Amino acid sequence: MAQVLAAGAFVAGPLAGRPVVAQQPATEAWRIVRPIQSSLVLARDGSLIGEIGKQWRTSVSLSSLPRHLPQAFIAVEDRRFYQHDGVDLLGVAAAIRDNLLGGSRGASTITQQLVGNLHPDIIDRTDRSISRKLKEQSAAREMEKHYTKAQILEAYLNQISFGRGFYGVEAAARHYFGKSASRLSVAEAASLASLPKGPGTYDPVLFPARNKNRRDAIIGLMQEQGFISSAQARAARAEPVRTAPNLGMSVAAPYFVDAVRARVERDGIPVSDGGYTILTTLDPALQRQAHIALVEGTAAVEARPTYRHPTFATKARGSSDYLQGALVAIDPSTGDVRALLGGRNYQESQFNRATNAVRQPGSTFKPIVYARALMDSTPPNALLADEPLELRYDAQVYRPQNADGEFLGRITMREALAQSRNPVAVRLWEAAGPDSVIALARRMGLTAPIAPYPSSAIGASAVRPIDLVTAFTAIANLGAAVEPRFVIRIDDPVGRSVYGQAVRFLAPAMDSSVAFVVRELMREAVESGTATAVRRFIAAPVPVAGKTGTTDNNTDVWFVGITPQIVAGVWLGFDRPKTIMPGAAGGSLAAPIFGQMLASWGGLAGDPWLPPSGVVIAELDRVTGKLSEPETPKENRYLEYFVAGTEPAALRIDARRLFRVGPIIGF
Repeated sequence: MAQVLAAGAFVAGPLAGRPVVAQQPATEAWRIVRPIQSSLVLARDGSLIGEIGKQWRTSVSLSSLPRHLPQAFIAVEDRRFYQHDGVDLLGVAAAIRDNLLGGSRGASTITQQLVGNLHPDIIDRTDRSISRKLKEQSAAREMEKHYTKAQILEAYLNQISFGRGFYGVEAAARHYFGKSASRLSVAEAASLASLPKGPGTYDPVLFPARNKNRRDAIIGLMQEQGFISSAQARAARAEPVRTAPNLGMSVAAPYFVDAVRARVERDGIPVSDGGYTILTTLDPALQRQAHIALVEGTAAVEARPTYRHPTFATKARGSSDYLQGALVAIDPSTGDVRALLGGRNYQESQFNRATNAVRQPGSTFKPIVYARALMDSTPPNALLADEPLELRYDAQVYRPQNADGEFLGRITMREALAQSRNPVAVRLWEAAGPDSVIALARRMGLTAPIAPYPSSAIGASAVRPIDLVTAFTAIANLGAAVEPRFVIRIDDPVGRSVYGQAVRFLAPAMDSSVAFVVRELMREAVESGTATAVRRFIAAPVPVAGKTGTTDNNTDVWFVGITPQIVAGVWLGFDRPKTIMPGAAGGSLAAPIFGQMLASWGGLAGDPWLPPSGVVIAELDRVTGKLSEPETPKENRYLEYFVAGTEPAALRIDARRLFRVGPIIGF
């Protein structure tokens, strides 16, 4: 549950208390207005993962900056900044002379540039006419009458663009060099001073050599104008151009940041207005591995011989018609969203499939049906019919088939879920009643409409990926789902906490014994069923339960898995549904992405899943589904878990005694 503590509009920052208009339209071009700020988005460890705002900017005071930083801009942009009245007449004369001689030189002062950057609606700097120049010069002189040189220089350093959506020296320093502007070296300051002339041309990430050439020239100007010594200039020139990895962020998480913005603005916090600091639940290490696994996993699908669609590498430019994916990873103990990917490439498509796409879940819906059957006292060793079935409703005839086109006859409930047999799930749906299954799904956190038709038993009703993962937290938590949590705390620009998203569990959807048993059935899918690919990545000591899903015509593939630390779901498909490839299945395409992500993360532990009271354990014969006998071969013996009261008759005792002593083992 989100809690809003306080919110309001205010003016803050380095120009607070000065004659500055805060983000309001100015009628005079000489006025300094407080520029648009952005809100910082932090991972759970406090590292930067993104910013929210039309312009990524954090204004800083001039006094917080090293002297050589503003000096670098003065040296290259306006060497007589402290002498002129807003217009440099000597510079104008030199520019006229150079232009007459066939050269090209600008004569705009820092003050003139600031006027144009602050008020582009009044001073259009793309206009080359004399009238624009005269208007700009007049406004610059007027600005110098109302503000000090320090105020003008500070406003300029906080206003100008440095490319890539970064505005002001603080955002530029943060993203190009991974540090605050207050910590920039002489060389780094000169690198930033290179950018206003051509941010794309001198981008230090893309063109470090170009940036260094211009940077070194600016270092020479700084020495020539007495800002630094010759020794400082030599040392600065010797410094290579070193930019921060990942543009100064601990991990790329744009889909997650978008989800955070949408959620908190819906709750009334105007983070797009800027100045807020948002501490989120994201785990950078898990997010990084999730991204690697999704990118590599989808590329591996595209590389298969039977894949016939355009790949990410061969698609038409600007097209998003290629295999997409989404991934959500939640800590079931808190609901914290630890990783989230809404697509393969944010630059190509900003649509967040993890939170906004609505797709059929296929067989990943079946554990809900099985949980309802367990609640209705169906034991996991019950023999169920994987046989042809014909149901008539709404003038239709429904005949559920299996992916392999075969029927296995009478098999145990455990085997039916592990092998994802469709007729069994439909029979359980019909026996429980659609309304009761749908009501359970609601209690588990699925909010999308679920049609009361038998096809919904095998996932024909569409859901959002994040909601499906939420539903599985009810199984992980032995009964109660937990709401996804994105934000731990938001501080406003003056450091006050104004928002917090509390850990919130839904009302229990099922008894703990039911949740434990259905989770154990899902373990079978990983150990011997449709999701054995997971064990190629995650070692046996770590308990893993899960369910695969594949929709009709192989258009969507899924895997949702549970470990003690993380519940995560993976979806692959096309935005406009179509067959991925013949034989596509959640177990072969989606499950490996889940396994690779968690195996590479390093946060898994082999914490055992201990049965709660009300669960009876018995050793059964896998072939017969009955209690094992002395002559039962060792390879056929396995432990089965029963909701108390559904265990084999030979093990039943007085129920009051059962709940006093807890689980019973029968052999």
